[in-house]
Amino acid sequence: MSRLAKGEQAARIEDLEVTFATDSGDVRAVDGVSLHVAAGEVLAVVGESGSGKTVTAKTILGLLPETATTSGAVFIGQENIVQVSGERLRQLRGTSVAMVFQEPSTALNPVFTVGWQIAEGLRAHGNYSNGELREKSIDILRKVGIPDPEHRVDHYPHQFSGGQKQRIVIAMALVLDPELIVADEPTTALDVTVQAEILDLLRRLRDEFNAGILLITHNMGVVADLADRVAVMYQGEVVEQATATELFANPQNDYTKRLLAAVPYIGAGREAARARAVERDKVNAEPVVVARGLEIVYPGRFGRGGFRAVAGVDFEIGPREVLGLVGESGSGKTTIGRAIGGLTRVTGGSLMVLGTEFNGAKESDIRPLRKDIGFVFQDPATSFNPLLTIAEAIAEPLVVHSEAANPDDARARVNQLLEAVQLPIGFGDRFPHELSGGQRQRASLARALALRPKLLIADEPTSALDVSVQARVLELFAELQHEFGFAALFISHDLAVVDMLADRIAVLYKGELVEEGTGEQVLGAPQHPYTKRLLASLPVPDPIEQGKRREELRLLREAP
Repeated sequence: MSRLAKGEQAARIEDLEVTFATDSGDVRAVDGVSLHVAAGEVLAVVGESGSGKTVTAKTILGLLPETATTSGAVFIGQENIVQVSGERLRQLRGTSVAMVFQEPSTALNPVFTVGWQIAEGLRAHGNYSNGELREKSIDILRKVGIPDPEHRVDHYPHQFSGGQKQRIVIAMALVLDPELIVADEPTTALDVTVQAEILDLLRRLRDEFNAGILLITHNMGVVADLADRVAVMYQGEVVEQATATELFANPQNDYTKRLLAAVPYIGAGREAARARAVERDKVNAEPVVVARGLEIVYPGRFGRGGFRAVAGVDFEIGPREVLGLVGESGSGKTTIGRAIGGLTRVTGGSLMVLGTEFNGAKESDIRPLRKDIGFVFQDPATSFNPLLTIAEAIAEPLVVHSEAANPDDARARVNQLLEAVQLPIGFGDRFPHELSGGQRQRASLARALALRPKLLIADEPTSALDVSVQARVLELFAELQHEFGFAALFISHDLAVVDMLADRIAVLYKGELVEEGTGEQVLGAPQHPYTKRLLASLPVPDPIEQGKRREELRLLREAP
């Protein structure tokens, strides 16, 4: 329980300025920011990448690199973090302020048990026996909702799901009862159902532990669900502050209005989908993909039985059609995408891709089709070779499939592709790290389209992007799909995004297809309990409406 009374200030930032020294001169990342967070309150800081959100948050914990110059004041209690010594900072971290990082898989050490890692903070700030450390670790795991904590305290990070790992990272932040928790994009990579559970947990921590929470996010639905107050940042400045209810009902700043307008919502793409259906009906051609009783079983190891990832699924993707595939992690979405791309072996049923049966097919049968199948991956930062320029990366498929002798020979085609995805031609000479996330994803689209594929497989292509950048990438995807006429399998856990782009939506649950139809049918009038739960888990950018959905989700969870 926080040592502060509800409403007392947990942190206060006054006229904060942060400047980074770079080879090309000083860059001001934070410019005169003033904020405060009270105990028992959630302050959401929102804005696109580069707005200064994370830099502001890291200043609170003294985590900025040596290249940063800081002025102004950041108070935790009576202490100004900007001025205290390194030793005093170490004493304050964990006990007064703690951080929940965006990616739990990288925040957790894979070679130590989760119990050892939770106890690490206790060892650093006190003298406890091994029995006491174990008891406190088990207790905090129980409080964050990890089942069977007495046994799971001895498990390693890889033995937990993504949502459970995020709970463990939250447990590490809570174990020393800090007055302030800084949560940096704590739900970005999570499925909507798991995200809803983590948001419930953070809400409970606010109420039961009386902790102040500084929430950094680009998801306006999450803000509406959890935040008491909101601060909007743009180019290093706070451009608007208000209660969550006021901000969503009556935004004042033009940037805030643009940010809210960019949020996808269920039903936004229905008219466009109907128009595409009329155009597609004119095309009399065989389906691009046909699955009948599709089964994919991963073989077991050490004498164990295999894991059935996809169980008897039927679906089709017609020419120029976008099929949206939704479901939580482990439902089989990516497995189906990999099977269609010839990257995962089909073990049962039938999968016809571009007229070729993949069940029993040899690599020599699939290889000629690869130039007709394009891939857009979830994280362009890791799917690009960091040693190649953007132009060389886009040219690579052309060179591999002998449509160009070398990257220079393909440059004219590369320039056309860069223009198609609305990137300046000069960006071709840059390396991936020199582009923003949205620019890299555009380049990823250009690479996928290099060979004019008949089928595009897009696996969570916008989940890591800011809402405003995501909106631009989705518009671009729709324009390119209309222009190039490819069919697409669009895999996502964001129902609103899928509804914007897809002609039909297929819902997967534990390897089975439980519902399929148009967006109007599946999301407008869902029939299966799992689809209803998915929809209720999706936070909407309206605090009042979101409160109703939260209650609806609670009733669905309690239903037999």
